[in-house]
Amino acid sequence: MTQAIIFVVFPLCLAVAACSDFLTMLIPNRVSAILLASFVIVAPLAGLGLTDIAMHLAAGLIVFSVCFALFALNVMGGGDAKLLTASAVWFGLNFSLVEFLIYVSVFGGLLTLVILSLRSSTNLILATGLPVPDHLLKAKKVPYGIAIGIGAFAAYPTSPLMLAALGSAG
Repeated sequence: MTQAIIFVVFPLCLAVAACSDFLTMLIPNRVSAILLASFVIVAPLAGLGLTDIAMHLAAGLIVFSVCFALFALNVMGGGDAKLLTASAVWFGLNFSLVEFLIYVSVFGGLLTLVILSLRSSTNLILATGLPVPDHLLKAKKVPYGIAIGIGAFAAYPTSPLMLAALGSAG
């Protein structure tokens, strides 16, 4: 059961968040809440001690602090901040968190370049009738939940919970 939660819940929540952000420019609060609640449930079952769990929660608190400042400066959306925070808790305060944040930054930069390219070709895209969501062409913001999701998928294999699940599977 623990392995199923680790293998399914985190990736599924990130995929839902990325798809929702792509289609609507919104990330449902329940996705971040499910991520956080499922971590609290699965962490002790996966063998993490209280100190380890506290370090994971500290990672979320640190990421939340930075995201809150970026949100207050209108640089980051609230849904992105909550998703990044809830995801950080799954990685913990170690190198896998740094790896995750680097992936998110790289994929976020690439995503921004793609969105800017799309927006510079809006008339051509509309003329060809390509099915591109309207908000991707006209909104001022970038659906960063996509980058958070891709970054999480890239870094997740080295996360402490995934390694714990793989260790108990063998």
